Amino acid sequence: MKKGFFTIMAAQFFSSLADNALLVAAIELLKASGAPLWHVSALAPMFALFYVILAPFVGAFADAYPKGQVMFVSNFIKVVGCLFMLFGGHPLLAYAVVGLGAAAYSPAKYGILTELLPASQLVKANGWIEGLTVASIIFGILLGGQLIGANVSSHLLSFDLPIFNTSVDTPAEAAIAMMILIYGLAAWFNTRIPNTGAPIIPVPKNTLSLVPDFWHCNNLLWKDKLGQISLATTTLFWGVLGNLRVIVFAWAAVALGYSTSQASSLVGVIVIGTAVGAVIASMRMTLDRATSLIPLGIAMGVLMFGLNFISSIWVAIPFLILLGGLAGYLVVPMNALLQHRGHNLMGAGRSIAVQNFNEQACILGLGGLYVLGTSLGVTAFGIIAFFGFLITAVMWLIMRWHASNLRKYPAEEAHLIEIATHDGMHD
Repeated sequence: MKKGFFTIMAAQFFSSLADNALLVAAIELLKASGAPLWHVSALAPMFALFYVILAPFVGAFADAYPKGQVMFVSNFIKVVGCLFMLFGGHPLLAYAVVGLGAAAYSPAKYGILTELLPASQLVKANGWIEGLTVASIIFGILLGGQLIGANVSSHLLSFDLPIFNTSVDTPAEAAIAMMILIYGLAAWFNTRIPNTGAPIIPVPKNTLSLVPDFWHCNNLLWKDKLGQISLATTTLFWGVLGNLRVIVFAWAAVALGYSTSQASSLVGVIVIGTAVGAVIASMRMTLDRATSLIPLGIAMGVLMFGLNFISSIWVAIPFLILLGGLAGYLVVPMNALLQHRGHNLMGAGRSIAVQNFNEQACILGLGGLYVLGTSLGVTAFGIIAFFGFLITAVMWLIMRWHASNLRKYPAEEAHLIEIATHDGMHD
């Protein structure tokens, strides 16, 4: 890997670490304040809100400046969201501000990979960065669980700054304060990312003109015979997985009687499986074979139903690892295929913005259904059954869709194989 790649990974690790620890702290903050149950369900869609609203603009912003600078500003926005949550702002609104920072961060984070590396290394690079992101999710969720636990939080709350009154009085608030420091560390790594020398594409003076440009890019990916399959797959899986991280807390409470702190370890278990699947995929898979993994998505949907029959932690752990492993093995090659097609069609930043829009819109839509179900009294078991059916049905439709494309447009698949072979011969 080229110089700068591991600096990018370090920046991504700490930023994602704080994102996920903050989720646990926000859940605990809402529970401790006696907020309605649907507020917890709303955390995932609130985080996704600005991904959807600002989708036409963040990709162009990422392409208009060196991406290390974009990532630095994005982490600063996340710090603002933490401060808002810490000093009296509504947790859902504050979490949306953190989501705003994440929305600006993502096109730069993934777009810089396509600037730094050749297409033949994208699967491997995605395996590294997704594996590290998954590791940061594991450690972030576990860190959040530990920070709100009695042992660690008592030490944090006993620390007082001289003269200045921080108003940090609860375990959740102490955990949020720690996130500010971690975001600061991530921002420092952002300053060490080298300029890739990629062409700068200025933001147009009339920013509203970006909206039709964005929809044009969105349509390009959905019309591309390989782009549409990879985009449909990643949209569905990130939409489900984005909400599953919150659903597991509710499921662990009713199936295993776990507290927020205890349930955080189970979310980490899913992500361990995802990390293993991502790493294996990065070593075994190539771009031209990515679409052959679609049946794994159907298998994952069927497995989701099994969660409703588990009442033992010793059964839950290997089951959740397997579930996460299938997701990681499928999503990493699909992400790489989507980035490759998007980079060729419209440029890295705009491509990632389109991908984020679709995936986060799915998180927002499915999260809205989760909030509605929770407010109507649907249990975690019912929500999990719905998500399992949704994955199974949609992945079956995607498989049929791709088979139809192969019959009608066989040249598309042949073109991808030719590109992958050509890039591999010239690295």
